[in-house]
Amino acid sequence: MIKKEFDGFSVNIFLDDDNDWMAHFIELPSISACGDTAEEALAELKVAWEAAKESYKKHGEKIPVAPSQKKYSGHFNVRVDKRLHKQLAMEAAMAGISLNALIVQRLLKNSFDYGV
Repeated sequence: MIKKEFDGFSVNIFLDDDNDWMAHFIELPSISACGDTAEEALAELKVAWEAAKESYKKHGEKIPVAPSQKKYSGHFNVRVDKRLHKQLAMEAAMAGISLNALIVQRLLKNSFDYGV
């Protein structure tokens, strides 16, 4: 529910060393707020986010879009060292799959390792 309230941005909330509750967007750490309680920090973060959006509009800037709300094509290019490229291509050939299939397998494995 918090992500919907904050346009898809992830919120980090924690108690700091001074026993103040801090809240900020993980993707936009410069937008933050604090409060005596977690609820107060979140309420203040909402005020800060609305003020930031107004500032973006006022200055003719685009309001940032949370990664979870963006549209993705499924295509991306990655440049790697030619030795790594060769090693991966050989591994894919030995497995009888395309290089793209090998890379997708690796990415999927890593995404599950990190809970994505």
